[in-house]
Amino acid sequence: MFTITRRDWQGAENIPATGGFIAAGNHMSNIDPLTFAHFLYDHGRAPKILAKASLWKIPGLRWLLDRTGMIPVQRNTAGAASSVSAAVDQLALGECVAVFPEGTLTRDPDLWPMVGKTGAARLALASRMPVVPIAQWGMQDILPRYSKRFRPFPPKRVSVHAGPPVDLSDLYERPIDTVTLREATDRIMDAITALLEDIRGEKAPAVRFDVRKNPGSEERK
Repeated sequence: MFTITRRDWQGAENIPATGGFIAAGNHMSNIDPLTFAHFLYDHGRAPKILAKASLWKIPGLRWLLDRTGMIPVQRNTAGAASSVSAAVDQLALGECVAVFPEGTLTRDPDLWPMVGKTGAARLALASRMPVVPIAQWGMQDILPRYSKRFRPFPPKRVSVHAGPPVDLSDLYERPIDTVTLREATDRIMDAITALLEDIRGEKAPAVRFDVRKNPGSEERK
């Protein structure tokens, strides 16, 4: 990572030095989890990343994921609840749990964060741990979305900025239903998007891209 990136790291003061917290970021490239982890590790926190369970089927990768304590997510199945439970346990142990609330690579044509899934909000409300929003930009120049063309050289500028924790405290006593989860998710995505606007120096679309309203944009295999 030091070899292929020129790092613009900002917001270190928002990363808790100790105790459990949730790091929530945007997702544009298949290798931006490396940027995300690198940023957190450089600031003293080794993240446990919630990752799609299919990654554990890749030869050799399963060993690495298990050794680094990553948490498999069985997306769109009843098993997804066990992932939240495992993540809550890690938070209770004082770990940093990293999540990508969109659940997959953004489908927005200009790589803005799209409508988030509610898993990150469910984890935040169940654990009542701080949610630190993190926006990143630049890894798509090394490995573009959906591309297999890896372009590590020359080194690319990669920005990763963390913001203040998202305030969800007023939601803690409410029922964890669809309305509450959607409100919490929107707050998290709003915070990430605002950070990305600062990095890019431009405004995000007024209406966030929604996969449910764009059925032709479902995840590519």
